[in-house]
Amino acid sequence: MTRLVALAILCSSLVLASARAEDAPSPEALRAAQELSAMVSGDTINQMSAAMTAQIWPNIEGSLAAKIDAATLAELRAEFEKAVAVFANETMQMSPAVYARNFTVQELHDIVAFYRTPTGAKALHTMPKVMSEVMAQMGPRVQAFQQDLNAKMVAILEKHGYKN
Repeated sequence: MTRLVALAILCSSLVLASARAEDAPSPEALRAAQELSAMVSGDTINQMSAAMTAQIWPNIEGSLAAKIDAATLAELRAEFEKAVAVFANETMQMSPAVYARNFTVQELHDIVAFYRTPTGAKALHTMPKVMSEVMAQMGPRVQAFQQDLNAKMVAILEKHGYKN
């Protein structure tokens, strides 16, 4: 049954991927999206990296601190922070195509204009922190949610005669 759920997820991913390939953004939309991405990337990447480190590193440190020396732990943290920064940069480099697929050229120009206002500038600076706080609140609930959702899906599959 777990294979059926995995197969359903795989199939839906393939359908979404093919739909995205058909919706290639226009060059004008991509240029507007790149302008937006450039505004969002700077401080956002640094804040995303810091937030990911703050959320993930304590668990790593807690599991290793008693087993390794402080110098090794410091080297591990430095490598972790570097890897997170690279990951955040790579992720943000993909954002123009995503923006261009989801917003019109005019909407992208409107968003850029908003981010040039004092409120927009504050939103650019503050939203990564806000999202980090939201994700931190969500984190402890994810495992229970996954277990509950899995149990519900298995129950439906079993009700329809699909067994492991």
